[in-house]
Amino acid sequence: MGLGAVIKSGTELGAGRRYRVADGCRRPHTRMTSTDTFTTVVVPGSHLMSALLGPRDQYLRQIERQFPETAVAVRGNEISVRGGDTAQVGRLFEELVGLLEQGHELDERTIDRSIGMVRSDEKPTEVLTHQVLRGAKGRNVRPKTAGQKRYIDAIRNNIITFGIGPAGTGKSWLAVAMAVQALQAKQVQRIILTRPAVEAGERLGFLPGDMMAKIDPYLRPLYDALYDMVDPEGVAKLIERGTVEVAPLAFMRGRTLNNSFIILDEAQNTTPEQMKMFLTRIGFGSRVVVTGDATQVDVADGRSGVKGLERVLGGVDDLTFVHLTSADVVRHKIVADIVEAYERESESESGQVVTMHRSARQRGASADG
Repeated sequence: MGLGAVIKSGTELGAGRRYRVADGCRRPHTRMTSTDTFTTVVVPGSHLMSALLGPRDQYLRQIERQFPETAVAVRGNEISVRGGDTAQVGRLFEELVGLLEQGHELDERTIDRSIGMVRSDEKPTEVLTHQVLRGAKGRNVRPKTAGQKRYIDAIRNNIITFGIGPAGTGKSWLAVAMAVQALQAKQVQRIILTRPAVEAGERLGFLPGDMMAKIDPYLRPLYDALYDMVDPEGVAKLIERGTVEVAPLAFMRGRTLNNSFIILDEAQNTTPEQMKMFLTRIGFGSRVVVTGDATQVDVADGRSGVKGLERVLGGVDDLTFVHLTSADVVRHKIVADIVEAYERESESESGQVVTMHRSARQRGASADG
């Protein structure tokens, strides 16, 4: 919460209530649900107000579009909010001020994500300012959604974490960041990145080079994530020393992996047998992240090692599943829209199948009668 933000809340007939928001303190609970209530956010400093409203009030207009029933007025360093979702909009402005005070730059995507978090009773100041790692070229690696924050917390608190979700949700990228952070903190001695080499409509045999050269394109996304965290020279040294190993899943058979941070990427393309093999490789002092997208299964006959796994392993201690959704997609907005479109189509098809089964049972019952 912003250290300098001041909130005044009240009704049209009563005097406003005024208090200062202190770091780590809980706000006094003020009920602001009826349309005759108001909230005023006092922003400390014109520089913060300018950054809060955006170029030509762009961010203010964006917020107004998301809350059409709420009137927002700006005067000096005060933002008055009346009607509609007064409480949510007031909290949103508080959180945005808090982000700015902590050095976080705002943009349209940050505003959108912050709106989603506030609507879900999450605090952007707790999610978006959580630093995982300072990556290559000084880039800060942070969660960008509440779902990503839960994913990071799960990795930190469990031995095995399954991150399941659509493309663009940062499953692999954040897992690599957590692996590098664990290596730097000397929590593990090495990082192992692996993927099943499954042909997505193409044949490995037609690719040039020896076996490793043929497999390399399948592992390239893991290299890309690694280069975001460590400079190229550093990556080369880590691989040369064996501190970082990037290999296809088949190379894990027969090994016991101690004191390692192990990432199995694209796990939906393992078979059940491969998944069992991988999970039983884990040794002492190791941490494991398994990522997968159940909608992109390329394994033969659709026998995915991820399917039904949560039911099988749900009762195992120090093992958890985190499900990310289209709300956690951090690529271009059109990617989130595409994922949502496919999800709607999948739900529609599932509904049609259920209807067909129900109709068939009814016909059967009528025939028996």
